Amino acid sequence: MSVMSRLPAAALAACVALGLTAAAPAAFATTAPQSEVQLVSAPAADWLHTDGNKIVDEAGNQVWLTGANWFGYNATERVFHGLWAGNIETITRQMAERGINIVRVPISTELLLEWKAGQTVLPNVNLSVNPELTGLDNLQIFDYWLALCEEYGLKVMLDVHSAEADNSGHFYPMWYKGEITPELFYQGWEWVATRYQHNDTVVAMDIQNEPHGTPDSPPRAKWDDTSDTDNFKHACETAGNRILAINPNVLILCEGIEVYPRPGESWDSPNTDPDQSPNYHYNWWGGNLRGAKDHPINLGAHQDQLVYSPHDYGPLVHEQPWFQKDFDKTTLTNDVWRPNWLYLHEEDTAPLLVGEWGGRFGQDERQDRWLKALRDLMAEEGIHHTFWCLNPNSGDTGGLLQHDWQTWDEVKYEEVLKPALWQYNGKFVSLDHQVRLGGEASTTGISLTERYAGGGNDTVAPTAPGRPMASDLTSTTVTLNWDGSTDNVGVVGYEVRSATAGGPPSTVATVAGTTYQVTDLAAETEYTFTVRARDAAGNVSADSPARTVTTPPGGGGGESGCTATYLLTSTWPGGFQGEITVENTDTVAIPGWQVTWTDPGGTAITSLWNGGWTVTDGVNVVLNESYNGQLAAGSSTTFGFTGTGPGTAPTAPTCSAR
Repeated sequence: MSVMSRLPAAALAACVALGLTAAAPAAFATTAPQSEVQLVSAPAADWLHTDGNKIVDEAGNQVWLTGANWFGYNATERVFHGLWAGNIETITRQMAERGINIVRVPISTELLLEWKAGQTVLPNVNLSVNPELTGLDNLQIFDYWLALCEEYGLKVMLDVHSAEADNSGHFYPMWYKGEITPELFYQGWEWVATRYQHNDTVVAMDIQNEPHGTPDSPPRAKWDDTSDTDNFKHACETAGNRILAINPNVLILCEGIEVYPRPGESWDSPNTDPDQSPNYHYNWWGGNLRGAKDHPINLGAHQDQLVYSPHDYGPLVHEQPWFQKDFDKTTLTNDVWRPNWLYLHEEDTAPLLVGEWGGRFGQDERQDRWLKALRDLMAEEGIHHTFWCLNPNSGDTGGLLQHDWQTWDEVKYEEVLKPALWQYNGKFVSLDHQVRLGGEASTTGISLTERYAGGGNDTVAPTAPGRPMASDLTSTTVTLNWDGSTDNVGVVGYEVRSATAGGPPSTVATVAGTTYQVTDLAAETEYTFTVRARDAAGNVSADSPARTVTTPPGGGGGESGCTATYLLTSTWPGGFQGEITVENTDTVAIPGWQVTWTDPGGTAITSLWNGGWTVTDGVNVVLNESYNGQLAAGSSTTFGFTGTGPGTAPTAPTCSAR
């Protein structure tokens, strides 16, 4: 589940919601399959490893993991939820027939330790619906299900969702709790790795679901190069290396955390400074991988088994600051995804698998807009994902199955999930070389060998793009245009890269077209820009010739540069809601703003969003957030608030650019 720690413990997280019909990424759609051809060189086993930001099979063929979550083994029931109403074989076969090629299975460390000690339970299973499970304990049912997965061409990822077997265990921020020590956490992973070390149905292990926590509410997970007990980087490396010592072929997934110190701060810094300035970058539980830039996961000789796995959700799960603006794919990429995890993909560091993403479908325009943006990003970049979730009893999100555990939510499946599954020439693609997705006789799926029958592994990189042209240069922005690249198959995107004097280049955007406006530049600074192209198979061109520009001095400052307009939007007995519009009245962009006003007598602000707010003796001071400070000439932004009292408007607030 992905909720911020300040949210109430509500429910298990989410099923995706997105009314789109996007095609599968071009990286996985080239030549048509020849269904009767079996490659002589096809691997006998289905183990996977990584190559830069791609996941490939043992022959080097690129694969796309597109799956879903089915929870229950992590909970007190200690078995898949839904077997009280649905049939295990029917559900499994339908997942495969409908294109899910990997299932993420939440479990608990407590369950693994019970199994390790020979302790199993006869779970709550409706035997009239599941007669084949008669007399089987929960471990035997799991092994029975793995055999079904093998029969239908499905692969499996295990995910330690919590320390204890608890339906709400994921709310605890750490991978250890009470009697479940870090060492027992590692031993649980070693046991399950040993049990399935020769079973290539289990191809991936997600070390810990959503480690999180904040400095003002310990315990909290951190990320650095220490061996401290609360350092999740150390825990993921330790567990990963102990697993890989047993099975060097399994993928190791490391999620992110919740907070990461801002530049100049440390893990000993308080949550905020006395002026209420935040000392940490926040993101979803498990979604903050900023630490991997300076402190990457080290799996030693098995580094090519590492996959980073963030989680991401929309505004119906929590009203994050980045949703409190007119957001789109570009702003979400720049404000959230790139700084938290997308950079790992763009810089070819390692593959990404979004282990959970989603929300309810068709109930909120902003939610659908967010889902469209994230799904488009994953489709364009070929980012792996497992959809949360199959279960209809995922409280605030619903599932792919309806509450009878037999009927599929066809609207959600067709309009949300199906377009994001790996499809090739109208067929779903298995991660199994021998078995079609859906089984040997499947008419909806093909095997991995059939997908790559006759070759089709493109290794030709695009030509380098043309030298970018710069226009509309301000102290904080510049627009770049360039001539496109050519490729033997097709270019799917361009990476815009920027470097300041003496510094290494870094990717600031990935775009489909040949133009991009770079923002958040510093005044009076020299920048060098290059562009490189990426094709459908992930091949990257050489950099374009460079373009160097120097930004002019900034505008604004002092008590000028912007105006603040107060608007009362609603009132009720004893309270009110309002908003203030900040408009840049300067002729150049401003990098930030500050608004000040004094509450009229009997009136007081009680909460405020879209700005950093302090109040002293009735004097309110609001500073811009990181995502809404920069305003182009003539543009505006708003922040809102609620208060107590009659809602009397104050005298005109003052605004100053900063």
